[in-house]
Amino acid sequence: MLDSLKAETTSIRGYGGDELEAYLATPLGDGSFGGVVVIHHMPGYDRPTKEITRRFAAEGYNAICVNLYSRESVGGVSPDDAAAAARAAGGVPDVRLVGDVRGAVDFLRALATSNGKAATIGYCSGGRQSFLSACSLELDAAVDCYGAFVVGNPPEGMPLKMGPLVHMTPDLSCPLLGLFGVEDQYPSPEQVAELEQALKDADKTYEFHSYEGAGHAFFAPDRPSFRPEVANQAWGEIFKFFGQYLSA
Repeated sequence: MLDSLKAETTSIRGYGGDELEAYLATPLGDGSFGGVVVIHHMPGYDRPTKEITRRFAAEGYNAICVNLYSRESVGGVSPDDAAAAARAAGGVPDVRLVGDVRGAVDFLRALATSNGKAATIGYCSGGRQSFLSACSLELDAAVDCYGAFVVGNPPEGMPLKMGPLVHMTPDLSCPLLGLFGVEDQYPSPEQVAELEQALKDADKTYEFHSYEGAGHAFFAPDRPSFRPEVANQAWGEIFKFFGQYLSA
C-alpha cells in the first residue's frame, strides 16, 4: 500500500458528450499505473463509494468514480433526490451507462501516469453495469460484486427497467472476477451458476467466489449486511486479480 495519494473532484465527458462530475484518486510518486473505474451502487455517488475509490489509489491504481446521476443532479437537486429520481425512472439506461464508462476509461488511459490498462468494478447494480461494460468495451479486467439481474429480470413491482445480460457473455472482452453471497437473492446462487455456465460455454476466462454467511451488499460497512471477514477475503481476491491483469 502506498503512503500518499491525491483525491479530487473532476469532470469527464460521458454519453452524448455530456459533462459529468467524477471523483478521481491517484497514487503520488513515480511509475505508471493501471486504471480502475468504480461504478457506484443504486444509492448513488456517495461517501462509501468515494472511500472505495481512494482505496484503489492507495493500492497503486488510478481510480475514478463517475456520478452516473449527474444529469439528475442539475438545478441544486440533492444527491439523495437525484438518486431517487434515477431509480424512479427505472435506473440508468444501459446505452447511457456504457457511454459514461467509456468516457471514464478514456480519461484514465489519457493520464500521464497510465500504463494503458483499465478495468471496471461495480457493486449491486454497478456489478451488473461492470459486466455490461466489459461486454461492450475493450477492457483488461472486470469485477462483478453481487451484480443483480445479469441473469433474470427484476421482480414485478420493482421500478427498475433492466433486462438480463447473460446473452452478451460471448462479447465479454476481458477476464471477469465475480464475488457473491450465498444468502443473496439477487443474484441467487442459481443465477450465479447460470452465469458461470454461460462463461464456460463461451470459453471465457473468469473466477467466481461465493461466500457462506454473506448476502447482498456484504462490502457495505454502513449497512447491517456488512460482513467484515468476508469483505476482507473478497478485497484480497480483487487485488490479486487486478495485480494479474492491470500490471504493466
